[in-house]
Amino acid sequence: LILFAFSPPPPLLLQIKKQQQDVLGFLEANKIEFEEKDIAANEENRKWMRENVPEDSRPASGNPLPPRLFNDSRYLGDYEAFFEARENNAVYAFLGLTAPPGSKVGLYISHSKP
Repeated sequence: LILFAFSPPPPLLLQIKKQQQDVLGFLEANKIEFEEKDIAANEENRKWMRENVPEDSRPASGNPLPPRLFNDSRYLGDYEAFFEARENNAVYAFLGLTAPPGSKVGLYISHSKP
């Protein structure tokens, strides 16, 4: 699982950082392995993320902003899609993962290594 993140300029900084922390907190709390890629510090990461966000998931103007989630190279969605899946107890399906036995939403974690 790959999470693209960055440190944007204000006023987006607080909102995006909060969303990134929300996703990171969920992944860490559920022991889901992931690789975080900072697009502010690495031009190659920024270019890869922008090129791999599908056209229909891009903003009307400007570039797509993080957090954006991918499972290997398959685009999963943005924060709003993650949040909606979590609210509907469908986040593991959203992430393309199988739930562990006995979990409320059933997930087992298997993803790309950092």
